[in-house]
Amino acid sequence: MENNHSISIKNLALSFGSLDVLKDLNLDVGRGEFLVLLGSSGCGKSTLLNCIAGLLDVSDGQIFIGGRNVTWEEPSKRGIGMVFQSYALYPQMTVAGNLSFGLKNAGLPKAEIEERVNRAAKILQIEPLLKRKPAALSGGQRQRAAIGRALVRDADVFLFDEPLSNLDAKLRADLRVEIKQLHQKLSNTMIYVTHDQIEAMTLADRIAIMRGGQILQLATPHEIYNRPASKYVAEFIGSPTMNFFDGEIIAGDGLRFSTGDHAFPLDGYGFRDAAPVQGPAWFGIRPEHMITGPEAADAKIRLDGHIELVEPLGSDTLARVSSGGRSLWVRMDGQASVRDGDRIAIGFDPERANLFDKITENRL
Repeated sequence: MENNHSISIKNLALSFGSLDVLKDLNLDVGRGEFLVLLGSSGCGKSTLLNCIAGLLDVSDGQIFIGGRNVTWEEPSKRGIGMVFQSYALYPQMTVAGNLSFGLKNAGLPKAEIEERVNRAAKILQIEPLLKRKPAALSGGQRQRAAIGRALVRDADVFLFDEPLSNLDAKLRADLRVEIKQLHQKLSNTMIYVTHDQIEAMTLADRIAIMRGGQILQLATPHEIYNRPASKYVAEFIGSPTMNFFDGEIIAGDGLRFSTGDHAFPLDGYGFRDAAPVQGPAWFGIRPEHMITGPEAADAKIRLDGHIELVEPLGSDTLARVSSGGRSLWVRMDGQASVRDGDRIAIGFDPERANLFDKITENRL
């Protein structure tokens, strides 16, 4: 394994009977990288994390941590710290007791245990809580304690399995910031499992989008959002989801996308110097790339419609617009004065578009 990789997974497979959960999966995680495994329930993201942790025996393939083959090693020998969705704190012990329990079992000197516990408590700002028991802590404080228990292991790799799922929205946002700051302070390798795209986009150096036990795309948040590898990734990332037009790409007097009564010019899309790709396709455009009002008249593509639904969010206003028998989401200024039933002109430029093959749904 290359030296710049903290974790390397080679041809990993896991089956439960006839059910293939992970399929010939390959993944390299750089030293100090924050990688997020993102996907819907049942995609295999937590299973992959448990394989890395040694909590599940793999059916095939190899796992390397720090250049060492740990495929069949016990979890305690892998040099990892793990934080679960459930806090899993011992209720009869204080926070300090929970943090030090594993270290005592490992036979570390008392002075070193105290130093590690105090250091973790300082980093996580839970020093005043060390003498409390879990019952006297809030949800956020319990999760900090759970993170602290992993932190005292002084591991090179930390694994997080949906650690914020049990918290309310405000606490999730606060702890998300704290986890990001924790990574900046420690520069340890972190792998984080979530189904929440906001957590993934804000925390990750790279995101691995998973589906059916495979990684569909592995890239930076910016790349995944702006250049999704498939229609599934494009739909999964972004709220509201990307707008899609069903049609076909036609070459002739300039490359264009034909859908219903409209033909969108595609010369600005990037095919100008490439061989035209013709045939059935999906044309995708994000809600924030839709232009409304007087500026829509100057857009390369212009549609008319009426507003079906308005969702005022404060900083933004979302409007669902009916146009040509399809519903399109439009993101507008938070102070936009629009109401249900209003007629509206919308426009966009093909440079902002994403095209996907109709059959494979892969990016063109």
